[in-house]
Amino acid sequence: MANTVIRREFMVAALAGGVLAGALPASSYRRVAGSGGKLNIGAIGVGGRGAGDLDAVSSENIVAVCDVDARALGAAGARHSGARKYQDYRQLLEQKDLEAVIIGTPDHHHAPPTVRALKRGLHVYCEKPLTHTVAEARLITRLAAEKKVATQMGTQNHEHPGYIRLVELIQSGAIGAVREVHVITDRPGRWWPQGVDKPFGTPKVPANLDWDLWLGPAAMRDYHPAYVPFKWRGWWDFGCGAIGDMAIHLMDPAFWALELGSPSGPVKVTSEGPPANALSAPKWMHTVLEFGKRGKLAPVKVHWYEGETKAPAAIAADLPMNGSLFIGDAGKIAIQHDQMPKLLPEEKFKDYQGPAAYLPKSPGHHRQWIDACKNGTRTGSHFGYSGPFTEIVLLGNIAHRAGGTIEFDPVLGKVTNMPSANIFLNKEYRKGWEI
Repeated sequence: MANTVIRREFMVAALAGGVLAGALPASSYRRVAGSGGKLNIGAIGVGGRGAGDLDAVSSENIVAVCDVDARALGAAGARHSGARKYQDYRQLLEQKDLEAVIIGTPDHHHAPPTVRALKRGLHVYCEKPLTHTVAEARLITRLAAEKKVATQMGTQNHEHPGYIRLVELIQSGAIGAVREVHVITDRPGRWWPQGVDKPFGTPKVPANLDWDLWLGPAAMRDYHPAYVPFKWRGWWDFGCGAIGDMAIHLMDPAFWALELGSPSGPVKVTSEGPPANALSAPKWMHTVLEFGKRGKLAPVKVHWYEGETKAPAAIAADLPMNGSLFIGDAGKIAIQHDQMPKLLPEEKFKDYQGPAAYLPKSPGHHRQWIDACKNGTRTGSHFGYSGPFTEIVLLGNIAHRAGGTIEFDPVLGKVTNMPSANIFLNKEYRKGWEI
């Protein structure tokens, strides 16, 4: 059955965790001594992005590795010969000497191991998007605050010097009050398909893949290469579509700098696109998220463009692909993924120096989390920040699937103007995979 989260508890947890990056006090983390000065880490998902995460924490003690793909598992086991090998992370999470886990799986497998790890009091690094559903994000935000463990969502670009400088410029008022943000990505398209129907045929399951474990909490169905390895992202049962993939990166500085996670009344969300497909995310989508005043910050509209949709001609020249454009009362700031911000118009800002740097520089996203596990220091994308952020991002998909403008109350944790949309806030779990 779908998990029910106590809504008021979530708000307490979110505020305790801090919705602003770095707001979680170092003293609130439960620290660990490590083994020989190193952290005992279990890795869940060690192929693809998970392999990169594993490499990034390999300075620590890797005591367990897990993957449903025998080839990926074998390669990770060969690199870390002292680690116990598993195909089922539910078994890995019973290993006694674990202190922390990293999770690099498809989206539908983010919450089940994260919840289990948090309940056990383990530190957690989980890839983005943090969860598959809004309800999962709320539960994980609450659990992380209760357990006082070090957490990090895998948005490595959160620590990029360009994003840090962008936040400093916006917070210092370089372009005045920001009333519009435009964010665009070229995905899906050539990256993976969306807007597709159920595949035909029953191809043989590859010998290296445990299909039942790959499905995990999702409903049983026949194997098909339309789902695995990377095409899973466009299917609702496994992924969160392009917005779940890229908005978590590209919308991050807007959420951070403009404090979009601060309670500000209902969030109004409209998503335009082709007719909703019950199985797959759309080929294109234009989403508008409207936020009211947040303290002294002006109301703002955040536009999201994905796939085949185009930005309006009036802003298209200033909006870099896979980037953002902030429009303020006194100018604009454009930034591309992994680049430095650019103040516009250039002539106006050619001699502008901006504020002295004041936000903490990062030792690296994974290193930052490891240090927090050991010493109680800060992380930028802790679950008190990334849980509410993931929730906001996923509202775009909910508005699209619901077929109309929704008004989401962040305190109540539900859509108030269209009760039928609330079905998309949660999901059913296959027996044995409940959270």
